[in-house]
Amino acid sequence: MHVYQALDVINQWKPNQVETLSDLLPIELIDEAYSLTDTVTLRKRKLTLESMVWLLVGMALYNDKSMADIVNQLDIVDRTGKAFVAPSALTQRRKNLGEDAMKAVFQRMSSQWVKDAKLPEWNGLSLLSVDGVVWRTQDSPENNAAFSRSPNTQYPQVRMVCQMELSSHLIINSAFDDYNVNEMKLAEQLIDTTPDNSLTLFDKGFYSLGLLHKWQETGSERHWLIPVKKNLQYEVIRSLGRNDKLIKLMSNPRARKLWPRLPTEITARLITRKINGKNYEVITSMVDPMLYPAADIGSLYGHRWEIELGYREQKQYMLGNRLTLRSRLPELVKQELWGILLSYNMVRYQMVQMCHSLEGNYLPYQLSFNGSLAHIIRLLVGLPYSTPGAIPRQLKSFYGMVESLILPPRRERTFPRMVKPRPQRYARNKNAVHLK
Repeated sequence: MHVYQALDVINQWKPNQVETLSDLLPIELIDEAYSLTDTVTLRKRKLTLESMVWLLVGMALYNDKSMADIVNQLDIVDRTGKAFVAPSALTQRRKNLGEDAMKAVFQRMSSQWVKDAKLPEWNGLSLLSVDGVVWRTQDSPENNAAFSRSPNTQYPQVRMVCQMELSSHLIINSAFDDYNVNEMKLAEQLIDTTPDNSLTLFDKGFYSLGLLHKWQETGSERHWLIPVKKNLQYEVIRSLGRNDKLIKLMSNPRARKLWPRLPTEITARLITRKINGKNYEVITSMVDPMLYPAADIGSLYGHRWEIELGYREQKQYMLGNRLTLRSRLPELVKQELWGILLSYNMVRYQMVQMCHSLEGNYLPYQLSFNGSLAHIIRLLVGLPYSTPGAIPRQLKSFYGMVESLILPPRRERTFPRMVKPRPQRYARNKNAVHLK
């Protein structure tokens, strides 16, 4: 039995207490996304464009298998008793699918998953974070021509910036380009898809008054929070409390040229928090102290680290520390990245559904991603070989083991998280003469 047939059987079997897996990759959403990019299958093929989405998901989940093995593993090709399609056909069909179609599938699926997840909020705002990550590509002539390299690296690289919902680790949207493209340029592409009534946490490397102002002014109640950079110039308007001030930030002519709608001055809020005798400062667009108390804001920035954990889940757990992407062509590299993000969100959305079946107030990030991924892969492996009558039993078993995935409470940190220096092969001589 094919995967699409198994998912159809699951879709028709809807128990009261067990959620179905038909929302993994609903075919109607795939078709809707294809229609947005004018992607159509003109004639019947062994490997349809709809099944190509499953192939890209399989490339992320079964990262240690060849492309031919992935097709056979998921049974996504209509062989009708004939030999497997030629390996060259896989590349050709991926070219026919293109990057835009896969991007549309990811965006359509993710928006639906975030909407259906019914995630918790902080003071009426959903907590989001934006940060960047670098992916390494194959050292092919095409990739070398399209992507740059970082210093002391022999592989061309792609820079990616993602926006993540922090309680579920669901990726809302992403933008990626050449390694030399600045992260703030990529973050600007995420402004239009940022949901209203949200608070986005930034790393201090994203500090730009033009970016922050446009983020706040686009849509309704789209707030931001970012640590204070060293030597930040500001003027105190008035004090709202002992560690809470309303400040004025001045923009320069160069910034106003890059961002035409940027005003001369911006009003923000400066909040100071003392940890082990050291002051840590953040600024935010949430200037109303009645709606957003300073005591609640002070500890918010620590949640930004969830997006770093999400990147670790993608690279280490889902891809098994495979540092280099498979694709040897630039357009297929970007298509593969959309497939990785779609696969990650697919697993994360199932973890959201698992939390809904638990008794108690659990959030999705409190479940083991590695364990959930292993159970989902095991289920997908068995679907093509299962009879329709066996699928309900497998689903009950799948959701029945969710309690075993609950992680122990995280320990309280003595010091805030920070980026540690890269380990060196040789010890540094701090008493060297040229350093004095």
